[in-house]
Amino acid sequence: MSPKDLKAALRKERLALRDEMPLEVRIEASLSMADHAGDIIALDPGHVVSGFWPIRSEADIRPLMVRLKDRGARLCLPVIVDKKTIVFRELVDGVAVVGTGFGTTGPGPDAPELDPDIMLVPLSAFDSAGHRIGYGAGYYDRAIDRLRRKGHIPRLIGIAFDCQEVASVPAEPHDVALDAVLTESGFRHFRQD
Repeated sequence: MSPKDLKAALRKERLALRDEMPLEVRIEASLSMADHAGDIIALDPGHVVSGFWPIRSEADIRPLMVRLKDRGARLCLPVIVDKKTIVFRELVDGVAVVGTGFGTTGPGPDAPELDPDIMLVPLSAFDSAGHRIGYGAGYYDRAIDRLRRKGHIPRLIGIAFDCQEVASVPAEPHDVALDAVLTESGFRHFRQD
């Protein structure tokens, strides 16, 4: 099986497990994530943190984002601007969020675009080495590559439930490993060699 086919199979399997989690369990797990990481994610006041509004059965990291904002972070959300590109627009109190494509929600076109220092990255699956499988469209991979070409190296923190961990993700040369992952069990750093 090719790496692409194996990733697709792992994505389907782990998203099905995530979808099976009862809503109440996902809510409690999401609140646990805020408790585990709200005070330990290293950031300086003014650091830009990209989060996301949950879609489908994703973890709801809005409580975590509030904790990070209370510590001085500037928040932004990803916004799909075309079939290959996401940008990160600033999320500020009192400004409405709008539908931004593919079921996502984010600030409208008048919001400033920011380059995140820390990216809270949704994913389908991850392994103990920090490799991740996204949703298959490559939005985050391209956004990370674009930021790095500008000389901006954001810290990448995967957001997932424990059930999304797999024994091994078939890493390809273009894949970027996570710096850490946050699940309902805790915050785990990965050693990057």
